[in-house]
Amino acid sequence: MNTKMTDKNQNVMFICTRCKQLLKLDDSFHNLDEEDIEEYTKVKYDKETEYSNPNLTAINKLSDKLNEEAEEKTGNLLNPPTVKVDEENSNSFTVISETNVMDTDCLGFRMTSIVKVFDILSGNTDIEHPLCEECTDFMLETLNTEVKTLENQTNSYREYYQSLRSEETNGISCGELEKEIKALEQEQGVIVKELEGREAERMEVVKEIEILEKEEERLNKEKEKKTEEYNDLRLKQLELEENHLSVERQLEEAEVEIKRLKKTNVFNATFHIWHSGPFGTINGFRLGRLPGAHIEWAEINAAWGQSVLLLSSLAKKMQLKFNKFKLVPFGNQSYIESLNDKSKELPLYASGGLRFLWDTKFDQGMIAFLDCLQQFKDEVHRINGFNLPYKMENGKIEDTGGSGASFSIKIQLNSEEQWTKALKFMLTNLKWGLASVSSQFSMPNE
Repeated sequence: MNTKMTDKNQNVMFICTRCKQLLKLDDSFHNLDEEDIEEYTKVKYDKETEYSNPNLTAINKLSDKLNEEAEEKTGNLLNPPTVKVDEENSNSFTVISETNVMDTDCLGFRMTSIVKVFDILSGNTDIEHPLCEECTDFMLETLNTEVKTLENQTNSYREYYQSLRSEETNGISCGELEKEIKALEQEQGVIVKELEGREAERMEVVKEIEILEKEEERLNKEKEKKTEEYNDLRLKQLELEENHLSVERQLEEAEVEIKRLKKTNVFNATFHIWHSGPFGTINGFRLGRLPGAHIEWAEINAAWGQSVLLLSSLAKKMQLKFNKFKLVPFGNQSYIESLNDKSKELPLYASGGLRFLWDTKFDQGMIAFLDCLQQFKDEVHRINGFNLPYKMENGKIEDTGGSGASFSIKIQLNSEEQWTKALKFMLTNLKWGLASVSSQFSMPNE
C-alpha cells in the first residue's frame, strides 16, 4: 500500500497500486467509526463456503455432473476435462487480526481505519488495493472476460455430454468400447515391445558409432602423425634435391674451370715476358740500365729472381739437370751454386756503389745463368728440334737475325746500352723456351 504524508495539512494521500496516481478518497471513508472497523475485522472467511457468484456456482455444478455421468458410462476410461474455479482467488478475504489498541487521536484513528479496510480488501483477492476508477473498470472488464471464458467452457462440456448421449443412442455400448480399448491396449503392447527392440538396436548402433568415432579419432591422429612425417621427409627431400642441384652446378662449374685450366698454360699465366721500350720485362720488372733511365737495383734484382725461378721450373718440367751449376730461386736475392765448389755462390743481385765496380761475382753469376740457358736450349733442340732466336756462347748473345753483332752479358768493361740489349735478348730466348716447353710437355694434370 502506498501512502504519502504532507506537512502542510497533515492529510494522508493514497496512491493507486496499479497506475501510481494520487487518489481522492470518498467522504464516507472519513466517517468510519469503531463499530464499522470491528464489523470488518470480525468477518472470517471460510474456505468451504461457496462463492456467491451464481455463474461460478453453475459452472462448478455442471462440471461435477459431467464427470459423474462420464464415469458411469465409460467405467472411468474416458474422463472429460474437469474445470475447477480457484475459489481462493475469488473475492473472498482473509482474516485480519483485530486491533487491540485504538489510537485516541482522530487523524491517527482515521488513517488506521482506512488502511485496515484496504488491507482486508487486498487480503481477500489477488488484487492490491486501493485502485482508481479507471483501474477498477479495467479489472472489472478483465473479470468479465474470464467469466465469459468459463461460460464458453461450460457450453463445450454441455455439447460433449450431449454427444456422449447421442452415441449411446446410436448403438455404441460400453462393452464395445472396452473391447476396442483392450484391442488398442494389446496393439499398444506390441508396438511398445517393437519399440523396445528398436531401442535396443539403436543402443547397439550408438555403441558401434562410439567405437567407430574412437577408431576415426585414432586414425585421424595417426593420419596427422603420418602427415607430419611425410612433410618432414618431403622437406628433407626438397633440401636434398636443392643440395644435389647445388652440387651439380658446382660440379659443372668445376668441370668448366678444369677445362679452362687444362687449356691454360701455367708458365704463361705465371711468367709474363714482354718489353717496355729498350728494356726487357718479366712480370713487370725491367731488366737493364740506361744513362737516361736509371732503374733501381731492387727492380733489377727482382727481375733476375723471376728469371731464375722460370728457368728452374722449366728444367724440372723437362727433368733436366744442369752441368756445373744449380739454380737457387730466392726472390730478389737469388743466386747460382757451383756444383764443383758448393761453397761458391754466384749472386744474381747487386746494390751498386764503388765496391760493385771491382766485384766480379755478379758478372760470373750472369755468365753462369746464360750457360744454364744454353744447356736448356740444347735439350729442347734435342727433343723437338726447336731453336731459340738468339745464339748464346761464352757469356755473349749474338743478334743472328739482325746486325749479327754480339753483346756481352757482363756489366763490367761494358756499356749500359749493350748490357741492356743483351738482357733483352736473353729474356726473348727464355720466352721462346717457355712457349716450346708449354706446347711440348703440357699434360692433363698440369
